[in-house]
Amino acid sequence: MNNLFTPFSIKNVTLRNRIVMAPMCMYSAKEDGRATSWHSFHYRTRAQGGTALIIVEATAVESQGRISSRDLGIWDDSHISGLKDIALSIKKEGAVPAIQLAHAGRKCCAAGEDVIAPSALNFDPSDKQYKTPREMGIEDIDRVVLAFKNAARRALEAGFEVLEIHGAHGYLINEFLSPLCNQREDDFGGTPVQRGEFLKRVVDAVRTVWTDEKPLILRVSGMDYAEGGNRSEDVAQMVNLVKDRGIDIVHVSSGGVVPYASIPVGPGYQIPSARVLKDLTGLPVVGGGLITSHTQAEEILSSGDTDLIFLGRQLLRNPYFPLLSAKESGVSLPYWPVQYARA
Repeated sequence: MNNLFTPFSIKNVTLRNRIVMAPMCMYSAKEDGRATSWHSFHYRTRAQGGTALIIVEATAVESQGRISSRDLGIWDDSHISGLKDIALSIKKEGAVPAIQLAHAGRKCCAAGEDVIAPSALNFDPSDKQYKTPREMGIEDIDRVVLAFKNAARRALEAGFEVLEIHGAHGYLINEFLSPLCNQREDDFGGTPVQRGEFLKRVVDAVRTVWTDEKPLILRVSGMDYAEGGNRSEDVAQMVNLVKDRGIDIVHVSSGGVVPYASIPVGPGYQIPSARVLKDLTGLPVVGGGLITSHTQAEEILSSGDTDLIFLGRQLLRNPYFPLLSAKESGVSLPYWPVQYARA
């Protein structure tokens, strides 16, 4: 079985295999959100190691959308140059560069920021790093939607070929989607349709500048793992409300909405949610969760549970995991760096 190393095409993009580097915050940007040379080295190394799609970490669409004061930013044109260096470094090694647009919402811990959320509910009152957020008014909603649009334009100018909207892990979009942290009584809260309204506006705004031929990924938390929270079927319903507005792939993660969630962590623990999202939305899905071997990935792909496999910590430990997995599996790949071919 060599499903992991077969190409995958979506719109104008063809991936050389089915391995995706999940976006992982490095907390290494300058305090004004600008990238450094370290980022280009970090992402280029994973591309050189054989990963097909490299999704750059959660990149804040406004300064108060950062998780920390060292998050990458894309809220100002001054960020484009550093992000362009990252995208180019990925392309040079034969991988496809993607970037995740994000807003931390109530999980913003950057110093001095006005923390906002759908409802004025503190993520974790026992942890002093979290502030009680200010409930967003319509003006705030309009401003953040515009920030996502402008960020998408900057991502295009920086040379990214795929865009991902971060709707997972308890950050702003996920906060609107989950009934555990959205207690609004207006058009943005209540039913799944109303909780999905903010996401719909973000997708519509992004698609006015992110051209139709370029893929758009939506990352979601497929499970809240808490009573009264979203299940995979609920999330699928909300994805179906926006999929025809320009979503091409669903990237399925889980958790992060509340600190008391009981998460059954284990190898492939998020794959069942990915399968539900795939079946109920009809969209291609990226799935994973503690995948550490070629065998695990092959079993998931051969079962039809997902179309692509995301790797996180495994690629931090070993950026050359794809090349080494292919070698161990007897698969000959044409994209070994020529300098390393003797290995």
